[in-house]
This record gives sequence, C-alpha cells and structure tokens, in this order.
Amino acid sequence: MPLIRNKPVRVVVRWQLIVTVGVALTLGAWWGFHGAASALLGGVVSIISAAAFSAIISRYQGATAGGVLVTALKAEAVKIIVMVILLWLVLTLYKDVVAIGFIGTFALTVLIFGMALFVTDEPRAERIK
Repeated sequence: MPLIRNKPVRVVVRWQLIVTVGVALTLGAWWGFHGAASALLGGVVSIISAAAFSAIISRYQGATAGGVLVTALKAEAVKIIVMVILLWLVLTLYKDVVAIGFIGTFALTVLIFGMALFVTDEPRAERIK
C-alpha cells in the first residue's frame, strides 16, 4: 500500500521529486554544494507539506459536499502551517542557504502541486485516453 493513498497527490509528489532533483543537480553544477542543498530543501518543504495535506484528506470517509469542503480547508490549513514552519526553520538554521535556489525550487514545486486538479483517479477516465 502506498504511503500517499490519494492518486492525484501521489502523481504530483512524484513530479515534485523529479523537478527537485533536476533543479538541485543544475544548481549544484552552478553554485556548488550549497546551491544543490538549498534546492533540495526547497523541494522537500513542498513535498512534506503535500504529504501532510494527503494525510488529512485520506482520512475523510463521508460523501457530503460540506464534509468535502471542510476537509479540504483543514488539509490546506495544515499544509500552509507546515510550509511556514519548515520555511522558517530552513531560513533560520541553514546560514549558507542560496535564497534564490531555495525559494525558487519551493515556488516551482508549490505550483506543481496545483496540477493535482488535472490528475484523475476515476478508473473509467483511464479508458477514455
């Protein structure tokens, strides 16, 4: 059983990992170790917050529109709180952070998370393609 049960989130987290590693390799070649580490940390902040989001939404079992909305808002709130805490921790504890690499990778992976809306988990939709 996968750690993240929600298929759209699982697909998006996979793409976040791919982009994070790609940017880290690029910045590592450009700015060295601290550039690569900053990019990795930026991606990891987004990936951990996506996992927290997934943990909240995977617990929901109901079928009402109100329940879905409340669960989505709770999950989004948890994701933002986790992001803020992790961003603060990295920026205060890692003195050699390459800010443009860290914030840039973080922003890119957050944008990728928004693409979860375009991933379907309907079995019938898979056959349409």
